[in-house]
Amino acid sequence: MSEFPFELDDFQKEACQIIDGGESVVVCAPTGAGKTVIAQHAINRAIENNNRIFYTTPLKALSNQKFYDFCEQYGSDKVGLLTGDTSINRNAQIVIMTTEVFRNMLYGTNFGAVADNLKDVKYIVLDEVHYMNDEQRGTVWEESIIYCPTNIQIIALSATVANGQELTDWINTVHSKTKLVNTDFRPVPLKFYYFDSSQPLKLLPLFTPSGSLNNKINPEKPQWAKGKDKRKKSYVKQIIANLAENDMLPAIYFTFSRKKCDEQMEKCSGLELNTKEEQRRIKEFIEKFVAENPHLYGNKHTDYLIQGVASHHAGLLPAWKNLVEKLFQQGLIKVVFATETLAAGINMPARSTVISSVSKRTDSGHRMLTANEFLQMSGRAGRRGMDEVGYVTIVGTSFQSPEEVANLVLSGSNPLESRFSPSYSMVLNLLQRFSLEESKELILKSFGYYSSDYRLKPIIDQMQNYDNEIQQRQFVCPNKLTDQDLEKYDKIRFIYVQNRQTYKKILKQEKSKKRDLSKEVVEFGKKNKQELQEMKNYACDTCKMYKKHSKNLEVIKRYETKKRKLEKEIEKQKDIYWNKFLNHRAVLEEYGYLQNDYPTEKGKTTSQLRSENELYLAEIIFSGILENLTPAQLAGVLCAITTEDIRIEIPYIPFSEAVRKTLNKIRNIKRKIEKIQANHDIDSPTYINPYFSSMIELWVEGAEWETVAGSIEIGEGDIVRAFKRTVDVLRQLTTVDNIPESIVFTAREAINKILRAPVDVD
Repeated sequence: MSEFPFELDDFQKEACQIIDGGESVVVCAPTGAGKTVIAQHAINRAIENNNRIFYTTPLKALSNQKFYDFCEQYGSDKVGLLTGDTSINRNAQIVIMTTEVFRNMLYGTNFGAVADNLKDVKYIVLDEVHYMNDEQRGTVWEESIIYCPTNIQIIALSATVANGQELTDWINTVHSKTKLVNTDFRPVPLKFYYFDSSQPLKLLPLFTPSGSLNNKINPEKPQWAKGKDKRKKSYVKQIIANLAENDMLPAIYFTFSRKKCDEQMEKCSGLELNTKEEQRRIKEFIEKFVAENPHLYGNKHTDYLIQGVASHHAGLLPAWKNLVEKLFQQGLIKVVFATETLAAGINMPARSTVISSVSKRTDSGHRMLTANEFLQMSGRAGRRGMDEVGYVTIVGTSFQSPEEVANLVLSGSNPLESRFSPSYSMVLNLLQRFSLEESKELILKSFGYYSSDYRLKPIIDQMQNYDNEIQQRQFVCPNKLTDQDLEKYDKIRFIYVQNRQTYKKILKQEKSKKRDLSKEVVEFGKKNKQELQEMKNYACDTCKMYKKHSKNLEVIKRYETKKRKLEKEIEKQKDIYWNKFLNHRAVLEEYGYLQNDYPTEKGKTTSQLRSENELYLAEIIFSGILENLTPAQLAGVLCAITTEDIRIEIPYIPFSEAVRKTLNKIRNIKRKIEKIQANHDIDSPTYINPYFSSMIELWVEGAEWETVAGSIEIGEGDIVRAFKRTVDVLRQLTTVDNIPESIVFTAREAINKILRAPVDVD
């Protein structure tokens, strides 16, 4: 491809040729392999032919990054940006957006037709398509692919997954002709090392030259510091020193705790990883950056940056994370201590990655990382064009054995699993455009339904086990009698035994009373003898194998009962998506949002909302309780209903009386919805968490950031995120149909007062 100043790899050439042939393509390749080049080829084709191209990413930060990169590359007049709170040059030839924005666009169009906002769009790039695995947001990618007009070529870029062909076949079925380009090629190969705390002065190769586990690595034992300090000893400073001595920096050090990111950064402060000249350049860069972002002045992490170490996690201000990324990209920061979210595609190439543990703590205890999680983190190592080799160091812990680490490193990627899940908004949008039958066809196009064989594999495997057990228990009768013959014998035998016991009781009773037997009793006795004779006519009566045959039959019946239960479960699971759709439909009908399978006016308004539970938000809006609130109070209420449950304990800071009374009224709405949802087997969240309500009230009323952030011990990034989620709902109140004018006016005023530094900085 002459458009690039370098020779493309084979997989890149293949994908570009598929695009030129007018077909969609799924590209599965390791992190850092160069998938973006394929998207750039499509961009070049769009520009040449005067078409448009949409480029979607899973994260707003990634969209912003691509926007700045493409503006430099193609000129700002050709590039636009659409995220939840930003709209720049939306009619440009190249428009970067979050995948949610693209999905929302598709809901505003007729299925299969190009609407105004998709006019002249020839290509859609779905970057990081493996996000379909994301528990909360994965359904967005499936909806985007299902509803994408077939005249638009899909370019799906994914990390390595086990079922790339299945994903490709599905897109081929629901969209248009699609081909797979699958490669495990890494332009910069990886070497794996292990840090064993019993040998702290060196990093040990994880594998021997022959590929087996290095037997010099010792399993980690719990080690406790002496004296009163019972905390586990940290070796982070020694690990970084080892990397520095072996010329393996810069590095990203992945850990699973924000607090540890900061602590480990502090522990490495005295390593002097930067030269005096580098320190001077960092100071100069920080001065310029802080001049543009004065809210960062006096940040407590500044001194660590100068020494070449930094922390990067969701608890930090977005602008500060942006500063860290820019310094790291320039090679001025040597180590970034980051949570695993950094592995999601941010452009921070490193020579090394360090993984603090291959197990992580969850609500149900420690679990091993999945192969995909490990691949995402380890794949950040090795800079194309700069490093011949990338280095991955795994830190030994007592929660893992060296064998488990080696198995994880050598294991293949996990398959993509569907997270498709119908919502109130989806039901209303589909029924606004299609009949119930047509909606069912669309729901059954989901990847989840398509890949149900894989999803149901554990159940099907269990069914097979039961079949095998039944097969093994098939009994060959020496008298050539069938199971049915045995069942008849068992029935006669049971009747005979029951009647014999009854007859004996009668005999005993009559004898004790010294009475003659009645005619009926004599007849009953004769009949019982006939039953005995009938029983003796069966070979089973004297067969030594009878008990074994009978037991086998009993066990087989148990397995067949279990099989029937599994068969019902399979049928239920196969229809799970459609059943969820019908359950949401039933609730909407009960609330009057649907009538004769078409949205009412309330339903049409609700179809335009985007939240975790659109019905909950709609009921709050339609109740009228938001209409007389001030901008600060409206922000306080909406902040409470959009903030998820927080794991750590945060004290509620008193908020205004108006917010308190409004939230009490919302609790009644919440209780009713939860009750009706439970009746229809729906688990859609209804939040009331006023952790940040007092802070956002203060902020809207004009308080300084230091006052707001200092009122509670939590990361500033968490506060910013809560405020931005509130802005997202406030913005919807200004754009959705049929919202009372007073609320629209108040929401606009609240947005303007919230969006000031540092909240408005991405």
